[in-house]
Amino acid sequence: MGAPPTARYPRGWQQEECGRCRRLGLDTSYFEPPGNNAETHLTARDLLDLRLRLPTGTVVHISENPRVVEAAADAACARPVVCTSGSAATVVLTLLDALAANGCRLAYHGDFDWPGIALANRIIRRYAARPWRIGADDYERLAVAGQAENVPRLPLGGPRSTHTGTRDPGPTPAMTALGIALHEEATLDQLVADLAQTPSSPPGSGA
Repeated sequence: MGAPPTARYPRGWQQEECGRCRRLGLDTSYFEPPGNNAETHLTARDLLDLRLRLPTGTVVHISENPRVVEAAADAACARPVVCTSGSAATVVLTLLDALAANGCRLAYHGDFDWPGIALANRIIRRYAARPWRIGADDYERLAVAGQAENVPRLPLGGPRSTHTGTRDPGPTPAMTALGIALHEEATLDQLVADLAQTPSSPPGSGA
């Protein structure tokens, strides 16, 4: 479950079952300057006193799977990222609300399965977030790579969701045709590469 948060500048934000979060690369007046690359929990109580000091327009990436935050912390990535650990609960939405109100721009990536698409729709609609490597081309590229590497196929399950991203119809038609679920681990290297870019450098596709 992890220890309670400490007054330091951590490197990852991630919701857990107990309603805690981890934070990565977000500059606030509550924490000391960056440098330790640690993943530190953030509770709903911590959010009551959170005072963000981020430049307007800062891009904050959002992932569904905690493995993305862990890999980003291991790589000492420069870009901020928040993890929902599945369906975003109140503490994560409170944090994202604060970031959006502070003028941050949000970019979302999640699993290529129907629950993942449903969560993507929820975040995109609520925050006008940009899709982050969750287009049809991204899905098809990962499916082809998985087939070439003989990765076991995971069948899509659950009720079908239609992607409502603003840039294109999204991966729904390709997912329906192929019937394969792809989790964030399948594109972990590319996501970490995006997060490792300096904030002044051009972001990755959809980021």
